[in-house]
Amino acid sequence: MTEDEKIELLRGLSSEYAKAKDLLPRSKKALIFNSDGTWDKQRWRDAANAAGPAARLGDQVKVTKVIIGTDNIVLELNGGVKSGGHWYDHVQVGMGGGGTTPIGNGDYSASTGTSIEVQFHKPLAGITSADIKKILAPILEFDTRSATKLYSETLPPEVQKAITEKKAREGMDRAQVLLALGHPDTKYRETKDGIELEDWIFGKPPGRVTFVTFEGSKVVKVKETYAGLGVVSPEKP
Repeated sequence: MTEDEKIELLRGLSSEYAKAKDLLPRSKKALIFNSDGTWDKQRWRDAANAAGPAARLGDQVKVTKVIIGTDNIVLELNGGVKSGGHWYDHVQVGMGGGGTTPIGNGDYSASTGTSIEVQFHKPLAGITSADIKKILAPILEFDTRSATKLYSETLPPEVQKAITEKKAREGMDRAQVLLALGHPDTKYRETKDGIELEDWIFGKPPGRVTFVTFEGSKVVKVKETYAGLGVVSPEKP
């Protein structure tokens, strides 16, 4: 996959909300879901019997982490399975036919998380976040409007433009840089004259390398360079 394709997947799937259309069991090992829309239902039921449910029909879940492999994509839901405790320690029973309390408000107990591995059985190429949502349609109903898009629409026009162009700009915060460029390949921290700076480095030589420097929560410097063969110095340019 190209870097742009990976960035689109991260931007389009991270922090997205969805409603469960089937029982989602807790499982320390990622639940296998095939790209043709099939899964081993009996194995999932066995996992639910052994470890309890992560979500039942109609419960809301949140994608808290996206891992892109060579032939698969893993979505961590509600923080994944945390060690310690038992799933039944945190069960909440609805009163008066109210059903279960929706999951996804950021308070992820040991009972709420799991992971789903979308397995393609071939190298990934040309896959978009919309494709992943369509593949998962039998078990997850994603919001019709992306949470990322809704957030982006609240930002100043110049920041929206930078995100669309996949550029970092001075004054942006970390969340906005993540939307524009995805996760950095490398991070460095240093203190100069009592000021703590953090460098995010995107890309590796040979090719384009982008240096984004934060002071506190805001970007104070952006530099792009095309590095040839060899190693790019980790120091801020």
